[in-house]
Amino acid sequence: MNHDVSIPELEQHHFVSGLSPKHVQTLARLAGRTRFAKGDVIFREGEHCSEFYLIVSGPVALELTLPRGVLQVQRLGAGDGLGWSAALVGRGKHFQARALDDVDAFVFEGPDVLAECQKDPEFGFAFMVRMLDVVSKRLQATRLQLADMYSPVAKQAGV
Repeated sequence: MNHDVSIPELEQHHFVSGLSPKHVQTLARLAGRTRFAKGDVIFREGEHCSEFYLIVSGPVALELTLPRGVLQVQRLGAGDGLGWSAALVGRGKHFQARALDDVDAFVFEGPDVLAECQKDPEFGFAFMVRMLDVVSKRLQATRLQLADMYSPVAKQAGV
């Protein structure tokens, strides 16, 4: 992990919008850089992965592995957060993430961010509010995928 993330670069990311300068500095100190090549699996469903990512560029597919294949739940890109379950140390990932093209991202170690959240509750609150936004978007995307999958069946049943 390369730790040369500047504050101006980080401030351009949607996740950081509205954070105080002090909290942006904290995130910049914790941030690294990473790249994924087209086709790379960033993490697999159920895998214990402690990283959280802020996508800078490139598309990422969030997928569910089903008995009949892989279902793309959401397509993410620049400005999106990825890997929110890193905030739940010891829990596996809920989705698989795969780079659809070359991807650049900021990367954060979940345990390091959580330690900072405990040390500075104001930072912790601001960070967790943003994480809840990421989780909320995943739930909405999953709900919409399920509605799309089951709406033809519901229409056939007269619902």
